[in-house]
Amino acid sequence: MNHAGMSPYPNYDVLAKRDSLSWNDTTRDVIAKRLAVPRVPRFFTPEEWRVLDALCDRILPQAADRPQVPIAALLDTTLLTGDTQGFRVDPLPYDQDAWRHGLKALDSEAQTIYGAPFQVLLPATQDELLKRAQTGDLHNPAWRPMTASLFFEKRILVDIPAMYYSHPASWSEIGFGGPAGPRGYVRMELNRRDPWEAEAFVSRNPGTRHVR
Repeated sequence: MNHAGMSPYPNYDVLAKRDSLSWNDTTRDVIAKRLAVPRVPRFFTPEEWRVLDALCDRILPQAADRPQVPIAALLDTTLLTGDTQGFRVDPLPYDQDAWRHGLKALDSEAQTIYGAPFQVLLPATQDELLKRAQTGDLHNPAWRPMTASLFFEKRILVDIPAMYYSHPASWSEIGFGGPAGPRGYVRMELNRRDPWEAEAFVSRNPGTRHVR
């Protein structure tokens, strides 16, 4: 699904389940903290934050008419608290250092190739630079000891989607009911849903979906 397009669940709000049997107090506390995450840098420097914010916008563009997931803020908080995977892929440093190193290298590439910081480049130019990172066609010494392609594969494509789909706004977008406890999911087979889950269906107009 295109994140900048229409959700198949336009009337669904997972937070309506906040006080229902679907969530317990532990779940409500975790979600409350995610909703309250400060949207200012605490781990990253202001300059690193600007590069990261622009990067998140290119990896997962968000529609202006839907609640925004604060991807950069969620990642900033995760790195600040150390709530990471706990391992690294050689030659990447651990997550905190890898992200700082990678953002600096990406911005250095932008400055060298285009003569401007990454965050001020046109979206199409940012995309071009990111494609070159993905394919390993960036070799600025600032990347060492890691490579642009490894940072793109193991950090950008792992952490940014993980932050996005950890937030209730994205759950509403995809019709997800949230954590399984304490109610749990019963109908686990393909194309089946529990009665308390959001239901998307095709309308009379081909290709259009709605929620009941």
